[in-house]
Amino acid sequence: MYGFNITVPGTLSQVEERVREELQKEGFGVLTEIDVAATLKKKLGVERRPYRILGACNPGMAFKALAAEKRIGTMLPCNVIVFETARRDGVHVGFLEYLKVGAPLTLATLALAWAVLSLR
Repeated sequence: MYGFNITVPGTLSQVEERVREELQKEGFGVLTEIDVAATLKKKLGVERRPYRILGACNPGMAFKALAAEKRIGTMLPCNVIVFETARRDGVHVGFLEYLKVGAPLTLATLALAWAVLSLR
């Protein structure tokens, strides 16, 4: 795996709200939101379980990362996925562990991990 992943009890809307709250506590705001299920339904006419991608950003960390490496913008914002599991035993939350892909955003990884672990 290349990301940090956890399954949390609750509905998609409950867990997404908690994710947003925990991200905010760590200084992250959600800049972008993609409703993958709605997009696939509209573009391809296919049904799938709810799946959302939240583009989270901590302005201070983004500033430092961009100052160190201009090309790091290809990894911004930090995407957090939230989707219902197939077994419907909870909601999956996950994000990329930047250290595993060699990006100098370890602080972002730690902050995102802290926010997601706070969901437990």
